[in-house]
Amino acid sequence: MKKYIISLVTLLGVFGTTLSAQTTAAPKIDAGDTAWMIVATALVLFMSIPGLALFYGGLVRRKNVLNVFMQVFFLVAVITLEWVVIGYSNAFGSNSIDFLKPFIGGFDWAFLNNIKVSDLSPYFISHSQLTANGTQIGTIPHILFVMFQCMFAVITPALIIGAFAERINFKGFLVFSILWSIFIYNPVAHWVWSADGWLFKLGALDFAGGTVVHINAGIAAIVTAILLGRRRDYKDHALPAHNITYVVMGAGMLWVGWFGFNAGSGLAADGLAANALMVTHIAAAAAAITWALLDWIIDHRPTVVGISTGAVGGLVAITPAAGFVGVGGALIIGIVVSLVCFCMVAYVKPKLGYDDSLDAFGVHGIGGILGAILTGVLATPLVQASYSGALFGNFHQLWIQVLAVGSTILFSGVGTFILFKIVDKWIGVRASDKHEALGLDESQHGETAYTTFD
Repeated sequence: MKKYIISLVTLLGVFGTTLSAQTTAAPKIDAGDTAWMIVATALVLFMSIPGLALFYGGLVRRKNVLNVFMQVFFLVAVITLEWVVIGYSNAFGSNSIDFLKPFIGGFDWAFLNNIKVSDLSPYFISHSQLTANGTQIGTIPHILFVMFQCMFAVITPALIIGAFAERINFKGFLVFSILWSIFIYNPVAHWVWSADGWLFKLGALDFAGGTVVHINAGIAAIVTAILLGRRRDYKDHALPAHNITYVVMGAGMLWVGWFGFNAGSGLAADGLAANALMVTHIAAAAAAITWALLDWIIDHRPTVVGISTGAVGGLVAITPAAGFVGVGGALIIGIVVSLVCFCMVAYVKPKLGYDDSLDAFGVHGIGGILGAILTGVLATPLVQASYSGALFGNFHQLWIQVLAVGSTILFSGVGTFILFKIVDKWIGVRASDKHEALGLDESQHGETAYTTFD
């Protein structure tokens, strides 16, 4: 009898273990999250081509519009290849050399080696999605995370185009952009978004790229603009946009695509994504209206270029905060960024005399800095319980945000300066006066955007 009782207890034990295993299901790919992230990836690509290409292309003169289109299009292609060859591994991989781990990844995932179709993403962007033992696990395929992050790697150097538009030769542009992506973008992405990154471990908050994308690109923009010098016919005022229709179409496409940029950065189809989408829209709307009102009050008429620029500024500034602020924070960010960026573009740039052709620094750099710092002020535990800013008594978070902003400015500024000087010495960066006067469409590509038939 005793033998039968032992057997029954053993059987119940096995059965209980089986039930326990069933209730603690292993992580697996979630169809809803995966479908959403495929759409988000496509939306971020839509921001570059055609969104950014049209926005920047409309702002330049007609003799340079194809050059801008080509620069954006070429970067989408060439940085994609750089990303899958070494970029992703450097940005998100782990380094085998311990003292380098906080600063740059290794080459374990070079050419996407060791990444299977069935593998789960090892990363969530948000700190709150770390597991108890400090590891991360996602619900989407690893290769989808690679491609989503690829779109961020693509658009970041493309943003810098706005600073040196109309005066850079294509060969110099291409070499500089590739080197910048490898030696500037990849390390900063690792600092902020990799679990090994030193800013990630400090707790820096950057939901979708305020530091990694906008401050990084914005600082590179002002450095390259100053090093290149002014356009030959720049006279301390903006040169007229050749096609404002392109500008507003591009801005609209950026606005739509930004929903993938920000709402996709939680890497799941959930309430956090919905909040990110909502505050992204609110901040863009508030910034667009604020800029238009400033135009109206100061220059007595609201302009299409103004409202488009304001909307983009709002989208930039809400990017780091999208997963951490609510409606009130989004309104504050949208209004503040337009007030500050308007002053940068309308007053500071003419006063200092630098030629930031399309205001890449004035909008993306300054907007990114404001957004990152205001995240440290306005982050609310009502969105993610683990996070709060100075407004809720957590002044330490504000200090971390200031540190992240300062370190990104320093690294991007110094690194961009060094890379520019190397490329300029090696092959030259500035287009010749003759080519600039003729227009870069014809001198660099042998094409013209508009043809007149008699």
